[in-house]
Amino acid sequence: MAPPSPNVLLITLDQFRGDCLSSAGHPLVRTPSLDALAAEGVRLDRHFSQAAPCAPGRACLYTGMYQMNTRVVANGTPLDDRFDNVARVARLAGYDPTLFGYTDQAIDPRAADGPDDPRLNTYEGVLPGFTVGLDLRGSQQPWREWLVGLGHDVPRNMFRTEPDRPAEHSESAFVTGRVIEWLDRQDGRWFAHVSYLRPHPPYAAAGHWSRAYEPADVALPISPAADRPRFHDALLGNPASAAPTNETAIRLIRSQYYGMVSEVDSQLGRLWDALRSRGMWDDTVIVVTADHADQLGDHGLIGKLGYFPESYRILGIVRDPRHPEAHGSVVDAFTENVDLLPTICDAIDVETPSQCDGAALTPFLTGSKPLRWRDAAHWEYDWRDIQIRSGFTPSGGSDRTLERQNLAVLRDDSYAYTQFGNGTWLCFDIAADPTWRTQTRDPAVALPYAQRMLTWRSMHLDRTLTGLTLGDDSSPTMGRWPPAHPC
Repeated sequence: MAPPSPNVLLITLDQFRGDCLSSAGHPLVRTPSLDALAAEGVRLDRHFSQAAPCAPGRACLYTGMYQMNTRVVANGTPLDDRFDNVARVARLAGYDPTLFGYTDQAIDPRAADGPDDPRLNTYEGVLPGFTVGLDLRGSQQPWREWLVGLGHDVPRNMFRTEPDRPAEHSESAFVTGRVIEWLDRQDGRWFAHVSYLRPHPPYAAAGHWSRAYEPADVALPISPAADRPRFHDALLGNPASAAPTNETAIRLIRSQYYGMVSEVDSQLGRLWDALRSRGMWDDTVIVVTADHADQLGDHGLIGKLGYFPESYRILGIVRDPRHPEAHGSVVDAFTENVDLLPTICDAIDVETPSQCDGAALTPFLTGSKPLRWRDAAHWEYDWRDIQIRSGFTPSGGSDRTLERQNLAVLRDDSYAYTQFGNGTWLCFDIAADPTWRTQTRDPAVALPYAQRMLTWRSMHLDRTLTGLTLGDDSSPTMGRWPPAHPC
């Protein structure tokens, strides 16, 4: 008889940088709960998101697909309903996947209940397949009502005033409490996705965590290069993406971000304790990651955007209690968020959807190494929504102006190659300068990377029907219809 499938706990910490862990060597930030999970699991040291901002990054995470295939290029771009996702996969395995928080996925309008469907008016939709255990979209009304019940006078922007309330009344604390209450009602195997907002801005940590790190102790960010690309200059000239140039202001932002990191880490500690006390710890696969990261002032930028790795290198920790032989190990290979859906499929014994661009991390989790693995990390950024909001209207026909508002990055241990949709390119010598401020303009260096990127794209083009040939009984077939996972 096959062993029972484990519980699954998928946690996202919004905008969490991969270097902001004590166990990753950060000199200031303290993350004891995540460190403890890493000690009993596997930490992915070079783990990357595939897109920014929120909806594009999450679409890649939830579907296991690169942005060039999901085509979710902005907050509000619909996610094609034909795709499988982590919730639908869980249902195939017999779980009732339950969401606490949000998924930021706009509905495919073809799947809407007519033109008046309210889901057509928001990008904060729920990923198809999830049961909602706690809905924290939009105005965060459940948290607001909880705060009012505790006697707080709650302003419209509750996050900016988190430093003024006890840390025990934070949004992270509220989410954790609801998850623990839900765990008390579970009498069989379960699947939960807990989507924490923090350390997403505003940069205002809850309660005493807002004072946990002195701004004077915080290191200053990487400064912009003197010889920088025009695209970088454009970002620096945009008030929405330019970080404060005042040293006091940027130190304060970074100290508050670190406080938010430690605050949500403390709530994860509550969650670990709840799992242990209920006898669930050794029956639960835990995956912790983020949708993207934060520039945090590096290169003069704030938020998540562009081509720099600070927006895409994120935390990644996986704990499978069935494989203690790998616990405490650190993976230094390049891993990506598109690998997490195949990994979860392996963990719950479900066939990985053919749409997936990633590969299961299972060999790393069992103390071995895969026979073949990628030698670079990849991510994409699309800013056509900025063009659209500024009033640009495509003329149709052969006009592909919007399709040129994007970039793709391929980085290995030596160089980081960026290809822009308008045909221009950048290449950074990161072996000589890990801060991405030293360019090489030698086409002989860049050409092999351009070729590798072209090969990468051709290998990962949409494969929905390409594995099939249809014909009579005498015709050979490449696959079966219908497929095991309808897409």
